[in-house]
Amino acid sequence: MRMTANQVQGSAIRVQGLQKSYKELRVLRGVDFEVARGSIFALLGSNGAGKTTVVKILSTLLKADAGTARVHGFDVAAQAAEVRESISLTGQFAAVDEILSGRENLVLVARLRHLKDPGTIADDLLRRFSLTEAGGRKVSTYSGGMRRRLDIAMSLIGDPPVIFLDEPTAGLDPQARIEVWQAVKELAGRGTTVLLTTQYLDEAEQLADRIAILHEGRIIVNGTLAELKQLLPPAKVEYVEKQPTLEDVFLTLVGTANTASQPG
Repeated sequence: MRMTANQVQGSAIRVQGLQKSYKELRVLRGVDFEVARGSIFALLGSNGAGKTTVVKILSTLLKADAGTARVHGFDVAAQAAEVRESISLTGQFAAVDEILSGRENLVLVARLRHLKDPGTIADDLLRRFSLTEAGGRKVSTYSGGMRRRLDIAMSLIGDPPVIFLDEPTAGLDPQARIEVWQAVKELAGRGTTVLLTTQYLDEAEQLADRIAILHEGRIIVNGTLAELKQLLPPAKVEYVEKQPTLEDVFLTLVGTANTASQPG
């Protein structure tokens, strides 16, 4: 698909005045934001804030009641087919076939998309997501983090310029979450635009170039992590030693245990 100059230079995603209600329940009350190309944008909010509704509208699965949205230069209402060709969507649950191996899952999707040399595509994605050694095993033997990484890898077949990750680490253990975070950073590093929805504060802090907080159907703040931190006055505290975070403790102990379990 050939892109216009406007598509190349403009924002990857532009949302203005988005509204959506389910009968009497107003889920979105006028949502506005833009996502720069090749960036990671986190839509942060609690359950029921409307995050998934935004993603469904942007991925053409749901029609808005009012407002406009453009993805990769295309209007989601008037140019739905073009939008769908430009995106990939990964939901909260890994959409992988457990009977097949990881490589077979990837080859199957590449064939369904009528791409040349699906085996090479599969092997490249297995390398990118550190799944080469597990590629020949059935997905039923994979850990939660491995399944999620495979799911994201599958969504990249065909090189979509924009990817939506809706609660990608929901239900995963700490180690698996970190594995997924590394995969997401890899996406943005290669120029993919990522819109990430999450309810985890540390996830948004670790990954996002910009963070928008969605509350009661509206974006109440939107900025970089540094900009958001400036909204609160600095706290005056006495000097104390920096205590390790739970993540520091977890990674140190797990790393030590893994090293100790390896044969000498």
